[in-house]
Amino acid sequence: MATTQYDVVVVGAGVAGLSAALSAHESGATVAVVDRADAAASGGNTRYTEAFLRMKSLDEPADDLADQLLGDFQGHPDPGIVAGTLADRGRWDGPTATVNIVDHGYVSTLLDEAGPTLRWLTGFGVRFATLPTPFPTTSTSRMAPVGGGLALVESLTRTARAVGVTFHFDTTVRELVVDGGAVRGVRGLGPDGPVELAGRVVLACGGYEGNPELLARYHGDKGMLCRPVARGGHYNKGEGIEMALAAGAASAGNFALFHAEPVDPRSGEPEAAIFAFPYGILVNAEGRRFTDEAPGPSDAWYERVTRIIQAQTRGVAYLILDAEAQKVPNIRASIRTDLPPIVGHDLDELAAGLEVPPDALHRTVEEFNAACRPGTFDHGGPDGLATEGLVPPKSNWARPVAAAPFHAYPIMAANVFTFGGLRTDENAQVLDRDGRAIPGLYAAGELTGLYYSNYTGSTSVLRGAVFGRIGGRNAATAVGVPA
Repeated sequence: MATTQYDVVVVGAGVAGLSAALSAHESGATVAVVDRADAAASGGNTRYTEAFLRMKSLDEPADDLADQLLGDFQGHPDPGIVAGTLADRGRWDGPTATVNIVDHGYVSTLLDEAGPTLRWLTGFGVRFATLPTPFPTTSTSRMAPVGGGLALVESLTRTARAVGVTFHFDTTVRELVVDGGAVRGVRGLGPDGPVELAGRVVLACGGYEGNPELLARYHGDKGMLCRPVARGGHYNKGEGIEMALAAGAASAGNFALFHAEPVDPRSGEPEAAIFAFPYGILVNAEGRRFTDEAPGPSDAWYERVTRIIQAQTRGVAYLILDAEAQKVPNIRASIRTDLPPIVGHDLDELAAGLEVPPDALHRTVEEFNAACRPGTFDHGGPDGLATEGLVPPKSNWARPVAAAPFHAYPIMAANVFTFGGLRTDENAQVLDRDGRAIPGLYAAGELTGLYYSNYTGSTSVLRGAVFGRIGGRNAATAVGVPA
């Protein structure tokens, strides 16, 4: 098997990998990008996402970005060790260097480099704007590339090809080449057989949401009750994580969870999301309510509600909207399925369409309606219009479900990306289990661990671009690699 030599080998062609490739090229490196998809389908999850970014302007991150990332519930780590992580990294002892929490230095770098990275991307023809979101109510500021993630993939791929970056499509990397403790390249399988590409390596090939075995290993029987939110996720089999762990890399993030999005299980469209449940009620296959549908702004709470949906029978629940709820302004913007609702002109017809027990559904609706109280309904933000004496409660937008016809949509938890991944530092270097950088190995994007209990919305594409750029630059200049 012949070896092809490059300065930098990037594994993955989403926003993180393409940013790494262009950054490495700008730093004077010869660069290869390897992707298991063919050229028409490359780009992973980035190709299919709207790529919202938690930014209040092109230069300024949203005010709550750091607080949300650092405030994510991460278990109960030793507070003394946590305090030690605020010191200079060179003074960290063993427990401090390896504690499984969000790295303050990583978050600080994300904030500092977010604006400059977006400005850098505009140099490749990407335009950003404040665009409408699908969320009925929001808690933060967002921007997005015009044309979404697809525009990112197309613009960056076109530029990378034009400047001489070599692409190896239909090629799956399966092994890191390690020599003398340093990563020297990758081995894999291409359309013409085994390949070996030498160079410093940037892993940017996503999580493991497309691998049923890893989902079962880490998520148990709930692994089969979700699916990738879009076709790009099916390419993410977790090899990048596995090969780095085999080389001694440390893990980070929560391997038991994933970024959950509420989608219509009947649809095959990318992100057939349904975010409108704050304005109706959710019932399970038994015809019962099981959660507070509206604890706060939908963009901040939909993931947690969706995880509760996943815990129901067969991992499915049904959103029921009466005729009044269907009049909420712009409610269709938060219902993105391409399939029609299940319609009932009365509750019996609706129960039959949903295949739920009609007596249970009647009882659920009657108890809910009796718990609703007079007040001012305001669809534009949490209005405090709550049920009284009902378990579980509904904290906002609680109006009787009484006006026919009734529309219902099934909802399941789609797996946008998995939370568990590799531990990296602010230089995008992959760290080993003693907290030391593995020479020649860098990583960015969804295969790096950052999230623990709840996804900080609109940060995935942003951090992929930021740390892809950093990783590519440092790989090109051999940061962390002995002479």
